[in-house]
Amino acid sequence: MRKQQPLVSTTHIILLSFLIAILIGAVLLSLPISSADGKPTPFLDALFTATTSTCVTGLVVIPTVSSWSVFGQVVILILIQIGGLGVITIMSGLMILLHKKMGIGDRLLLQDAFNLNSLSGLVRFVKKVVTGTFIIEGIGALLYMIVFIPQFGAKGIWISVFTAVSAFCNAGIDIIAENSLCDYALSPVINIVTCALIILGGIGYVVWWDVLRCLKNARTKKVKFFRDLTLHSKITITATFILIFVGAAFIFAFEYNNPQTIKDYTLLQKMEVSLFQSVTTRTAGFATVPQENLTNASAIVCLLLMFIGGSPVGTAGGIKTVTFAVIILATIASIRNKEDTEVFGRRLTKQAVSKAVAVTCMSFIIIFTSTVLLSVVTDANALDIVYETVSATATVGLTRNLTASLGSIGKLIIIITMYLGRVSPISLAVAFKRSKDNQNIVRNPIEEISVG
Repeated sequence: MRKQQPLVSTTHIILLSFLIAILIGAVLLSLPISSADGKPTPFLDALFTATTSTCVTGLVVIPTVSSWSVFGQVVILILIQIGGLGVITIMSGLMILLHKKMGIGDRLLLQDAFNLNSLSGLVRFVKKVVTGTFIIEGIGALLYMIVFIPQFGAKGIWISVFTAVSAFCNAGIDIIAENSLCDYALSPVINIVTCALIILGGIGYVVWWDVLRCLKNARTKKVKFFRDLTLHSKITITATFILIFVGAAFIFAFEYNNPQTIKDYTLLQKMEVSLFQSVTTRTAGFATVPQENLTNASAIVCLLLMFIGGSPVGTAGGIKTVTFAVIILATIASIRNKEDTEVFGRRLTKQAVSKAVAVTCMSFIIIFTSTVLLSVVTDANALDIVYETVSATATVGLTRNLTASLGSIGKLIIIITMYLGRVSPISLAVAFKRSKDNQNIVRNPIEEISVG
C-alpha cells in the first residue's frame, strides 16, 4: 500500500514562511510610523525593502539611513535576523525557549531547513545555532562600538548592533551612510570586524561545531586538526580561503592603477581594500569602493565570486562553495576519465554531483531569465544589468548604481529574483532528499548519446 503524501510538504512550508515574513514586513514598512518623514512609503518600495531584508540581499531602492524611522529600521533588522537564521529556526527557537515539545513534523521542517541528513540532535543543534549567532553578533557589535560611539555618540550603539547583525547575516544593509562603508575603506577595525562576521556567518554552522570539536581533540588527544575534520568542513574551509585570497589577488592586480578606486593608496591599503572586496562578494553586499568604479576585469571576477557565494547551512547565498568545488572536482574526474569524483582521500556520491549540477543550472536559469527581462525594461549597460541580477540571485546586494534607478517593473523583476535566489537552493535540497527516499523500482533502459 502506497504511503499517502501530505497535502502541504515541508518545502511548501519553508517557501511560504519566507513569503509570509516578506508580506508582513512590507505592510509594516508601508505604514507612516516606519518612514523618516512620517508619510506612508509606496507599497512597492516597502515590498522591495522587506524582500531584500528577509532574503538577506542588501539591494535597496531608497536609502536605508535616511528613509526609515527607528521603528522602520527595527523592522528591517528583525527581517534580516529572520532571513539569516531562517523563519523555521526562529520559530523552533521560540518553542524551545517556551519549553514546547517539538513533534516529528517540526523536526522534519528543521532538518529540511538546514539540509541536514539526520533527525538526531536537532533541538541541541538549534540551541547552539541561535546561541552562537547572538554571541558572535554581540561581540561584533561591541567591537563596532569602538569606532561608532566616538563618531555618533549614543546612536553609535544602535548603529553597531544593526551593522553587526547585517554583516553576520550577510545582508549588507547599513544605517551609516548612503555610500555603504566607503567612508571606512581604510579603517582597520571596520574592515577586520566586518570581514570576520561575513566569513563566520557564511561558512556554515556545521563547520563551526566541527572546528570546535577538532580543536578540542587536537588539544586533548594530540590528533592533527585538519585531518580530524569532516569532509564537508575540509572542502568548505579550503574552498572559502582559496576563493577569498585568489579573488583578492585578482582584484588587487586589476585595480592597482585604477585612479577611481585604489591607485592613490599605499601598498598595505590596496591589499586591505582588495581583500574586503573579495570577502564582501561572498554575498555580504557591503562596499568600501563604488562598484561602478571597478574595472571590467574586476567586475567579472566579482561576478564569479558572487555567483559562488558562501557555504551551506549558513547565512550566505549563491550556489555555495561546496557546490562549486564538487563541480570542479567532477569536471577534473571526467577529464581524467575517472568514474569516481574524489577529494581528500574520499569518494563523493553521485547524488552530490547531481545536486551540485542542479543547483548551478537553476541559479544560471534564474540569472539568465532575470537578465533578459531586466534588459527589456531598462537601457542600462549590459555589465551593470548582469551585475544586478547575479547580485540579486546570489543574495549579495552589491550594485553598480542601478537599483535606485529601476522602474516599477524592474523592481518587481528584482524582487522575484531575490526571492527565488533565496529559496531555490532550499527547495532543490529538499527535493533531492525526498527523491533519494522514493526512487522508482522500475528503471528505463540506457541509451548512449553524444555530449560535448
